[in-house]
Amino acid sequence: MRLSRVLNSDGLLLFRSRFKSPAFPSRSLLRSLIRMASTKVNKTAHPFTRAALEDLLNRRFFYAPAFEIYGGVAGLYDYGPPGSSLQANILAEWRKHFIIEESMLEVDTTIMTPSPVFETSGHVARFADWMVKDTKTGDVLRADHLVEGVLEARLRGDKEARGLAEVEKAEDDKDKKKKKKKVSSTAVKLEDSAVAEYENILAKIDNYTGPELGELIKTHNIVNPDSGNEVDEPVQFNLMFDSSIGPTGKVKGYLRPETAQGHFVNFSRLLAFNNGQVPFASAQIGRSFRNEISPRSGLLRVREFTMAEIEHYVDPLNKKHQRFDEVRDVKLRFLPKDVQSAGSTEITEMTIGEAVEKKIVDNETLGYFLARISLFLEKIGIDPNRLRFRQHMANEMAHYAADCWDAEIQSSYGWIECVGCADRSAYDLTVHSNATSKPLVVRETLPEPIVTEKETPEFNAKLWGKTFMKNAQMLREVVTQMDEEKLTKLKEDLVKGPVTISDSDGNKYEVTSELLKIEKKTFKQSGAYNWSRTSEDDTYYSDFAQ
Repeated sequence: MRLSRVLNSDGLLLFRSRFKSPAFPSRSLLRSLIRMASTKVNKTAHPFTRAALEDLLNRRFFYAPAFEIYGGVAGLYDYGPPGSSLQANILAEWRKHFIIEESMLEVDTTIMTPSPVFETSGHVARFADWMVKDTKTGDVLRADHLVEGVLEARLRGDKEARGLAEVEKAEDDKDKKKKKKKVSSTAVKLEDSAVAEYENILAKIDNYTGPELGELIKTHNIVNPDSGNEVDEPVQFNLMFDSSIGPTGKVKGYLRPETAQGHFVNFSRLLAFNNGQVPFASAQIGRSFRNEISPRSGLLRVREFTMAEIEHYVDPLNKKHQRFDEVRDVKLRFLPKDVQSAGSTEITEMTIGEAVEKKIVDNETLGYFLARISLFLEKIGIDPNRLRFRQHMANEMAHYAADCWDAEIQSSYGWIECVGCADRSAYDLTVHSNATSKPLVVRETLPEPIVTEKETPEFNAKLWGKTFMKNAQMLREVVTQMDEEKLTKLKEDLVKGPVTISDSDGNKYEVTSELLKIEKKTFKQSGAYNWSRTSEDDTYYSDFAQ
């Protein structure tokens, strides 16, 4: 290869490469490269040092802090040539493993999202973490990470004080005949009861509410480890980046914190593209943004990242998966919620078939995707002995979810969540359908008609309009939106005399039996039925975040 240098119009030095045949590898060199590629790498030949690895990745520009010459911004990173290639290879393998092999429908939806979408989904109100602030420096820390980090440090110090860490080091270095390292001067031996209590807290760290984290901070005298100062009470901080759309600034928007909503709002189009057939899955690879409270740990907690996400839609009356038998014998390492609640982190290994039969995993479709996730992670090089599937505990799980698992990888930072897989029910489709009055539903032909009876309001249209005038339509909607229980109660009250009905603003209106009658009617549905607005449709959600 010959390099020639040229100057561009701005006078910057550029290099232009021209390949010549002699520059290609010789046969002997190719044979050497093949021998090297076939040689098994001993990954334990040298002790792992995170600082050395990070230094190497930085020097070879796998990644580096973004805007570094301006001082950088926490949680933002740029990928260099090798990092970009590695990311591209992983995403290409993900696309092959899931989208192509599973015949999924790939989409690419917008990053900027109007506020009403996230108001409906609940992100504006609930997409938040608990944070605490240093009372003197003003530094902000994520509450659960603070508790976790401090207690883990105390447990490490206890092990050093008991000589456990030193023994382990001595065993590692025995063959090399190196001297033992001195025990850290900060090592402090804890009471056995304190060790047990700390381990119990750490096993349930993801299940604590904000006030409970605040109580733990007080009870165990946890302070900011960087300054030694006390921290204030935990408060919630919404993780979405907000913005405005258009020049007026009146249309509020957000950078998406996940790609899922783009799937849901396009559900009807995706269903039509799939000829109305269910089950089917949509998939998307794209950028997401989260305004992390205290981004740390390199690339593990950043403010801009790439996600690969799947939404799989299935009939709620049949949660079996036609390919489940292909993965039935795949062994996974589980950490169920009841084990965590008991203060333990003991892992149970079993096949996914056994886990589904024992109802540890809720159903076949969820189990199928857990197994497929495990196979993918092993395919790209994750050590299966450092991989576990942790079930969400009660406080973590959304009220509408049937089951949820995180694939966690054990790293030098501890156990880190890298994939979430959840049975979300029809929550997302239902709330978007209700907010927009657009039917995000699946319709299927019925073998036999469905006959139902329900209380139905009948209005005296002429008298109703004359009585309530401009409020007539609004009050009509108040009544028609009542559920079966409220309509039954209203029917009973109307028999006794006039009834007072309130609107959303608290204004009261008197209704009589002359204006409104409620009668039980029979309805027969014979052509088709839908199963998404009634919260019966199940969505299986998986996301892979860098």
